[in-house]
Amino acid sequence: MKYSHSLHKHRQRTGKEGQVLHRSKRGWVWNQFFVIEEYTGPDPVLVGRLHSDVDSGDGNIKYILSGEGAGTIFVIDDRTGNIHATKTLDREEQAQYTLTAQAVARDTNKPLEPPSEFIVKVQDINDNPPEFLHGPYHARVPEMSNVGTSVIQVTATDADDPTYGNSARLVYSILQGQPYFSVEPQTGIIRTALPNMDREARQEYDVVIQAKDMGGHMGGLSGTTEVRITLTDVNDNPPKFPQSVYTMSVSEDKVPGEEVGRLKAKDLDLGENGLVAYRLIDGDGMNVFELTTDSETREAVIKLKKHVDYETKRGYSLKVEGSNPHIDSRFLTWGPYKDEATIKISVEDADEPPVFIAPSYTYEVEENAPAGAVVGRVHAKDTDAANNPVSYMIPRYTDLEKFFSISEDGLITTTKPLDRETQAWHNISVSAIEIGGHHQDAKVRVNIKVKDVNDNPPELASNNEVLMCETVSPGKVIETVSALDKDEMDHRQHFSFSLAPEVAHNQNFSLTDNSTASIYVLRKGFSRLTQDVYFLPIEINDNGFPPMSSTNTLTIRVCSCDSKDTILSCNVEPYVLPAGLSTGALIAILACIVILLAIVVLFVALRRQKKEPLIVFEEEDIRENIITYDDEGGGEEDTEAFDIATLQNPDGANGFLPRKDIKPELQFPLRPGMGRSEANSVDVDDFIKTRIADADSDPTAPPYDSIQIYGYEGRGSLAGSLSSLESVTTESDLDYDYLQSWGPRFKKLADLYGTKDCSINDVDDNEDS
Repeated sequence: MKYSHSLHKHRQRTGKEGQVLHRSKRGWVWNQFFVIEEYTGPDPVLVGRLHSDVDSGDGNIKYILSGEGAGTIFVIDDRTGNIHATKTLDREEQAQYTLTAQAVARDTNKPLEPPSEFIVKVQDINDNPPEFLHGPYHARVPEMSNVGTSVIQVTATDADDPTYGNSARLVYSILQGQPYFSVEPQTGIIRTALPNMDREARQEYDVVIQAKDMGGHMGGLSGTTEVRITLTDVNDNPPKFPQSVYTMSVSEDKVPGEEVGRLKAKDLDLGENGLVAYRLIDGDGMNVFELTTDSETREAVIKLKKHVDYETKRGYSLKVEGSNPHIDSRFLTWGPYKDEATIKISVEDADEPPVFIAPSYTYEVEENAPAGAVVGRVHAKDTDAANNPVSYMIPRYTDLEKFFSISEDGLITTTKPLDRETQAWHNISVSAIEIGGHHQDAKVRVNIKVKDVNDNPPELASNNEVLMCETVSPGKVIETVSALDKDEMDHRQHFSFSLAPEVAHNQNFSLTDNSTASIYVLRKGFSRLTQDVYFLPIEINDNGFPPMSSTNTLTIRVCSCDSKDTILSCNVEPYVLPAGLSTGALIAILACIVILLAIVVLFVALRRQKKEPLIVFEEEDIRENIITYDDEGGGEEDTEAFDIATLQNPDGANGFLPRKDIKPELQFPLRPGMGRSEANSVDVDDFIKTRIADADSDPTAPPYDSIQIYGYEGRGSLAGSLSSLESVTTESDLDYDYLQSWGPRFKKLADLYGTKDCSINDVDDNEDS
């Protein structure tokens, strides 16, 4: 729309001074402009014209346009004020544009009017079809739903302006899916249109829905979407057995719990609606067979509950019912939701092991019965139609000692005498094997009791000693003893006690028999110094049949007690025997003692008076008595017999070095006179013995057989040399003349050392010559 006239609007106001003020309004000639979208003409489309009151048409005014799209989409003629759109506009992208216009002087660009905004609106046309933004759709509806049941609502959107014309007015229709479903034109709600739609017949439906704008009239744009509708299951089908009669078989050798057969009722429904529960409702085999349900396959499993016997009954009949545990009340009239089937079970013959008439056997046999004594008989038979003969045997592991044997007809006998006291019961097994069959065997337990025979004498229950005080009073019971019998005792049977005949009239002890034996004292004055132990034989009789008796010895020990009869000691103490030997025996003993003493004294006297030495030295050169050894010392490497530290450092040993082979505990002082010679002693034998005793009692003296080897020779000894070779050339104060009086044993020494002066003179003479 183009405006070419000016709108003059003014208001009169009274000022403070009473003047009438005139406000000049803007002199634009313009309004809200419109432009049609999607214009595709060859020339730019004229949007509108701007004109100012100050424009006199002489070209001195310049129109300027700014804002959204100014200069790119919208251009203005700066002389005339005409606005043109240079590009095609899309309302769905931008519905309106806000621009600003201003009139300025052409030569100075000075604003002649304040700037003012105006709006250019894009006018809508129907150029967008409806769209289903959330398609395709998936929906579920229960089967057998009533007509008109809502399934799902679909919604389409139109990008055109809903406030201008019918461009965005939509109408829904169904293009595919009739006659099963329908759609509401205004809301897009899909509903069922056909009754009794059965899932088992068809489960899924593909429906196509159309949305059209312009109210559905011709020329409107449209869009479509797909809806997949699935029928969900309901329990509208009862279970059904494929067969009315089932046949099964079971062998008679099957054990309870084994499976016989399976059957299953079909139900077209799914999940919980298709579950089938089974049960036995009738038949002559309800007590012989049982029914369970396999949780995975949902099959009815027939199992054996009891043993079947082909020879007794060869066939059974069962009636099974299968029903739905979950029933929909809406479809009760479609029932009943259960079915029945009959099962025929035949029993097959099998080669079974023999069967014993009794489940177990118990027999008795007397102990000590001779070998071959009859114990009892077992019997087994073949229950098969062939009725084959049966043989018997005793498994060795049940009769390790081989006490029993069995004959071909099942008669059990003993092979040796049995002892009840060793084993009172024998529990064996007997196997029965069918002859000519498949060597199947059956076993039965045979319990054999060994009957007691009175063949064991009674015995004392305890073998402990009886302790009795020396001061016991006559008539006092010191012990009560009882008896044991390995044999079985009858309730009327009892033991009887008595003293053995050899002590029946003794003066010390007696007993009282009252099923036990009370031992009491007959006298007083017992003394353990005289006799500390008494043995009392007691005879015990069991009064059985045949009667058995035994003699048992009771030991009675005499003990020392205090005034309260408390036992202090029962040990045997040493004491002086009373003189009971004869005079002749004493004289003989004394004579022997005197003779022995005389022999000892005589021997000592002879030793002292004997002049000859114990060892006779022959008159021969002393060198002949020298024993030569080829053993050599270990040298400096031998460290076993000496202290190497002392030898390597002799200066570190201050004074006396103790021996290493013994540890002296006491240092004995030298006896007076040990350091000087006994030159004046005539009895050399006593002198030697005294020296030997001193050496033996001195712990610091080395033994004569102790040889020590030293690798360190040292720097000499403070005591000097003990060699006789050096004594010739050294001055010595010793006088060896006393050796002449020591007798023949020291004659050689007297000759060597007793002629000192002569030896020196001889040496001097030789030197002079």
